[in-house]
Amino acid sequence: MTARNEHPLDYWGERNRAFLEEKGFGSSIEPGVRPAILVIDLSRAFTDPTTPVGSDLEEVVRNNQRILTGARAAGVPIFFFTVAFMSDFSDAGLLVEKQPACRVLLLGTPEVEIDPRLAPQDDEPVIVKKAPSAFFGTNLATMLIAKRVDTLVVTGCSTSACVRYTAVDGFSYGYRILIPRDAVGDRSRDAHEATLHDLQTKNGEVVSTAEVLAYLEGLEAGGDASSVRGGE
Repeated sequence: MTARNEHPLDYWGERNRAFLEEKGFGSSIEPGVRPAILVIDLSRAFTDPTTPVGSDLEEVVRNNQRILTGARAAGVPIFFFTVAFMSDFSDAGLLVEKQPACRVLLLGTPEVEIDPRLAPQDDEPVIVKKAPSAFFGTNLATMLIAKRVDTLVVTGCSTSACVRYTAVDGFSYGYRILIPRDAVGDRSRDAHEATLHDLQTKNGEVVSTAEVLAYLEGLEAGGDASSVRGGE
């Protein structure tokens, strides 16, 4: 489920946006020149609406395909993430108690493989995580530093959970954050829209897949890649 093509701060009306902007929230931050793509949890379990954790993410998958093609052409590093647990869930903490549906996410099963329509390449790591944020308990930060990344394009699902927590952690580490509204998805429209609103207000730039592709093309051409504006 993806957002409508409107400014995320307008979801609760123009007065809401005017109030926030008057108070000094939601300013735009230009992206940098060394991005990485973080594809969050687009495994079979999440992209199949018949599974306990799945939902309709057809449009999200299609737009991720477009972003991956653009990133590969521009030589931008790509990182995939999947949530997967041991069969006794001793590595799951409280997650499977709060979200029993996640018991379907078992290491070594097809459910935790990345959706084959996205097909990670050999130099694109698939990182197993145990918590919502892609940073928590992984070596993501080390790999981003090694590649001198300054901007994160965060895609995948779910908008209100793992995408959000990854974006907030990335922002906290000092990365510029881009969230393509039509390349992230959620089970709930309201949760999706509310999260995009909050991310634009406080942490990142909510843009479109088309804007991300234009940004990547600018990098490939060696031009100015700072033309992406959040919410435009």
